[in-house]
Parts: sequence; C-alpha cells; structure tokens
Amino acid sequence: MIDKTEVIEEKVLAYVITCGDEGVQINEGIRLGFVGAGVKLEGFDKAVAALKSLFVGENLRIAASEECDWIKEQLDLSNWEQTTASSQQRVEALADKEGLLYCGFLPFKDPRKLKHDIKGHMVRPHNIHVANKICFTLAGGEQTYNLGCYLISAEWVHKVPAKVAKKLIHTQIAFYKKVSENDNLEFVFDKEGILGEKVAEKNVKALKKIGVVAKE
Repeated sequence: MIDKTEVIEEKVLAYVITCGDEGVQINEGIRLGFVGAGVKLEGFDKAVAALKSLFVGENLRIAASEECDWIKEQLDLSNWEQTTASSQQRVEALADKEGLLYCGFLPFKDPRKLKHDIKGHMVRPHNIHVANKICFTLAGGEQTYNLGCYLISAEWVHKVPAKVAKKLIHTQIAFYKKVSENDNLEFVFDKEGILGEKVAEKNVKALKKIGVVAKE
C-alpha cells in the first residue's frame, strides 16, 4: 500500500547582505546589514570571509536597494537616479569580487521577488530617515524587522582583529548618526539566530572591547 502522507518541509531562508538602512525590508530571506551593502566599506571583505566561515554551507546573497545615502555620498553623486544605477552596478561587482550571489534591486514598491530566493522592498518614506536606534545582529541576522532601527551585522566581530572590527563598525555608526542627525542613537543587540547563544556572547564581548555596548 502506498503511503500518501505528505511531508511538509520548512523552507530554509537564505541569508542576504543589504544596506542597513531602516527602510530595507526583506520578506523572504534573513538580512545581514552593512551600510551601502558593503560598497566602498573598509574591512567588508574581512567580514564576509568571517561570515562564510560561520554560515558553513550557505551561499550568502547580496542585494542593492533604492535611495542608498552611503553610495550617493561615497561616489559623490548628485541625484537618486544616478544613485540607483550606480548602486546596482557597484553591488553586483562587489558580489563577483567577494563570491556572493547577486539577487537584484529592492525598490520603493510592493515587495519584489528577486533572484536566489530573496523577496523584499523599501518601506520608509522617501528622503526621510525615521530610525532612532541601531540594532546589532549577533547570532544569525535580523530576526524581526523594525522601522525604528538601522541594522548592523556583527556575527563576525569575534572572528576578526579588533582593529578591523572597530573601523568597520564605527564607520557605520558614524554614518547613521550623520544621516539621522542624531548623535544619541540607542544601541540594541539581537542575540537570536541559528549561530546560537555562545556565538552571540562572544560578539557581545568583542563589541564591548571596541566601545559598543547595548542599552540595558
């Protein structure tokens, strides 16, 4: 007799590097935040190498997004049309360089299905930043989306020299303070994720060494 019992497998979500802009929302996938998706971000290559050593067997993805302030500033661009075109070109080139899967572009529209099992869009108001916190993910990317938070991936911090981590993390903090016109952004830690509590605690200690402590 044939057993017709259906086995429903839980879909394994893919990890995708995006800008840490608070407007980036990933509907399918798990987000790892780096300002500008890592474009012209010193030390990004070291962070990617560390992430690959942590997420063994995962093909890490990367996606560009609309209204990327970091890329506009770094490339000295004059408008969002130029920034949109440059963001896609630069992020795709970075994907090739770092061995990441380029998924496509996240727009200010309804959620868009991108390549490599990623879906998302931009949800904040145009030309406005509303976040008042920075969330550091410590054990497996963004677990819950929050429009009030910029996102910084910190799963990798304990795996690199403190000098590299300090430069990469503080560059992002400084930029988010600048675009939000707020020098008092609150730091919060997200310790949930597939890498587990031990990795999260290693990153808490590593961040503390470079002067990043979450608000109690």
